[in-house]
Amino acid sequence: MAKFFIIGYMGSGKSTVGKSLSDILNYDFIDLDRLIETEYNQTIPQIFATKGEKEFRSMEHNTLKKLINKDNVIIACGGGTPCFYNNLELMNNNGNTIYLKISLDTLVKRLKTEKDSRPLIANKTDEELRKFVNRQMIKREDVYHQAQYIVKGKELNVNELAVFIKELTGA
Repeated sequence: MAKFFIIGYMGSGKSTVGKSLSDILNYDFIDLDRLIETEYNQTIPQIFATKGEKEFRSMEHNTLKKLINKDNVIIACGGGTPCFYNNLELMNNNGNTIYLKISLDTLVKRLKTEKDSRPLIANKTDEELRKFVNRQMIKREDVYHQAQYIVKGKELNVNELAVFIKELTGA
């Protein structure tokens, strides 16, 4: 019986790696953001627009708490999930936390094409995006580094990365 929480900055590949890892381990896969959208019948951008980030973080925390008792599951968390409330402590105490560490350049390259679906970066120019991501990473890095495992995701393809995580964690 195991549970994995994959954390990291938006665009780091948490959902993609999580799906691959769930296939390898034959575990259920849950994307926390998609679950929130289903539970609250709104997209994340709609929630941010109508309720604001503070209310979204509360919804996120409550949804995460509902997942704590699940076993044999891979949960891809939102980029900010570990940074609010006691979310990281909950995850560390109830499963394996894996930080997917990706370089600033790689993140910015990935996020340039996804701005419309990500409310925190939706209206930023490419230069503003780079500065924003850099500032956010500096603020969040200490939190992310409290994960039980830190995996640099640049060198491996998704399946290799999932196999590496499986071996690293002894799953």
